[in-house]
Amino acid sequence: MLCKDPKLVTSNDFYFSGLNTPGNTNNRLGSSVTNVDVRRIPGLNTLGVAISRFDFAPGGQIPPHIHPRASQMILVLEGTLLVGFVSSNDYNSTLFSKVLYPGDVFAFPVGLVQCHANIGKTNAVAIGAVGSQNPGVVPIGKTLFGSRPLIDTGLLAKAFALDVNTISYE
Repeated sequence: MLCKDPKLVTSNDFYFSGLNTPGNTNNRLGSSVTNVDVRRIPGLNTLGVAISRFDFAPGGQIPPHIHPRASQMILVLEGTLLVGFVSSNDYNSTLFSKVLYPGDVFAFPVGLVQCHANIGKTNAVAIGAVGSQNPGVVPIGKTLFGSRPLIDTGLLAKAFALDVNTISYE
């Protein structure tokens, strides 16, 4: 994103209203993410920060993904979340995971696979902060199983020790 002409900057370039509004969790994943990054607040350009609201229905999740350009912290406001990340192969792919309750905070290093799931019986809400105005997101499943053109099923089956018939592109 290019910098705006300083003569044209207004207070609205540093403002967003709406993180108090729950996202729609009536979907396949049972979750919603409201990102407030440089696309919503142009004044974040070069500031190296962004924030998000995560809403989860009971059993909802944000599937495994990577933020290639930012570390992240989350703060649970409501509900019970199981969160974690997997270290790189240099450390034997160790899972670092915690169950979080309201008021708990968890940090995720940049570029490592992470996931979040509501393991409680009620809705859950969390706020996430990242160290980039544009952290990027790479969803692992969609990247591997939803590429265009599709990755060869034989290759994926071998890589994940699955039967070729287990991999479905529906």
